[in-house]
Amino acid sequence: MKPSFHKEIKNTFTAKYSLLHTARINLRLQKIVTVIAVVLFIIKIIAWYLTRSVAVLTDALESTVNVTAGFISLFGLYIAAKPRDANHPYGHGKAEFLSAAVEGALMMIAGIFIIYESIDHLIYPQELKKLDYGMLLIAITAVINYITGSYCVKTGKRNNSLALVASGRHLQSDTWSTLGIIAGLMLIWFTHLQWIDGAVAIGFSFFIIYTGYRIVRSSVAGIMDEADKALLERMVALLNANRRVNWIDLHNLRIIKYGNVLHMDCHLTVPWYLNVKEAHAEMDALSFLIQKEFGESVELFIHADACLEFSCSICQKMECTVRQHPFEKRIEWTIDNISRNTRHMRER
Repeated sequence: MKPSFHKEIKNTFTAKYSLLHTARINLRLQKIVTVIAVVLFIIKIIAWYLTRSVAVLTDALESTVNVTAGFISLFGLYIAAKPRDANHPYGHGKAEFLSAAVEGALMMIAGIFIIYESIDHLIYPQELKKLDYGMLLIAITAVINYITGSYCVKTGKRNNSLALVASGRHLQSDTWSTLGIIAGLMLIWFTHLQWIDGAVAIGFSFFIIYTGYRIVRSSVAGIMDEADKALLERMVALLNANRRVNWIDLHNLRIIKYGNVLHMDCHLTVPWYLNVKEAHAEMDALSFLIQKEFGESVELFIHADACLEFSCSICQKMECTVRQHPFEKRIEWTIDNISRNTRHMRER
């Protein structure tokens, strides 16, 4: 009987420490973001009080979402940072998707409320005051938001944290809406047309709603374990470029995100005559390659399959002494053929 080997590639102590350290970095950064959100909200409320502008109120109301979402994301990252246990064998990383979904939903609700307030302001216009002070205050908040948001997105992508990416994109969208509101206030300053205030607020409320939708869509995709095409394309390119002669085919590849952890399992077909130690060496090489590219946040489960007679026509191991058929063609690995639960074979 041809042997079939199975090996679970576990993270080393160093890898586990790295994951814990990453989770703590995410949590610490979200604490800072939450404090900044509270401070900026206070500044925007002061700007609204001085100007009585519904456009500035729009910015302030979105900041209430920032504050609420900041605390929700903070709680989500706190849960996600917990180690796995008997009830959660894959850890608590999915909590990040839930917190990001709530944040996106709150943005959409805030956008709808802003539209209502803006229409009311168009029907019953109010005289605006001290626009110069208001523009200065919200300009300061725009700069702080953009710097903080960019850092959150960069750190979130590096640490595979959807909650941080969501917070960062939220802050960046807040920056662009704030700049638009400043432009609207400048038009009012020069033209004295009060209706521009409500029109600007309505325009940017749609932008807020769209940004919230994108965050919710991404969160639902994570919760439902939707395939990440960009991630799979990156994985396929890496494997094709570094393919070893004993890696006859790779199939049944699945990648699932759990917060900042990527769980991957696959079947690797190797020559049937390799002993356990040799088969494990091939699996270790595959594990090292993937973790070198994607970091220690990858958790790998690799099953080794023995090659069968039909594998000879696609096997590039030319020095094989037990070959049953001549080599015919190298099969390039694609998202389609490495995802299917079938071994590769030459099409006739």
